[in-house]
Amino acid sequence: MRLSIKALALTLGIIWAAAVFLVGVCNLIWPSYGTSFLQLAASIYPGYELGGFGSVIVGTLYAFVDAVVAGAIFAWLYNKLAGSRGAAG
Repeated sequence: MRLSIKALALTLGIIWAAAVFLVGVCNLIWPSYGTSFLQLAASIYPGYELGGFGSVIVGTLYAFVDAVVAGAIFAWLYNKLAGSRGAAG
């Protein structure tokens, strides 16, 4: 079975971006919510920091691009390795 590179990349991008967005919005409402998670994201994504709604959007965009690239690489690598098994698998 082969994975659709585009479908997996977009699915992971949407899910990861939604997670970062929701935690960021919840942090704006309840300032102590998800602080450690958002600090981790800020350490990974340059230019992203805990702050206002603009920062939440920046983090969401970074998360989407990051997960799309990771999903595409994962699906491509999976397809390469699954295809190399041939008739034995």
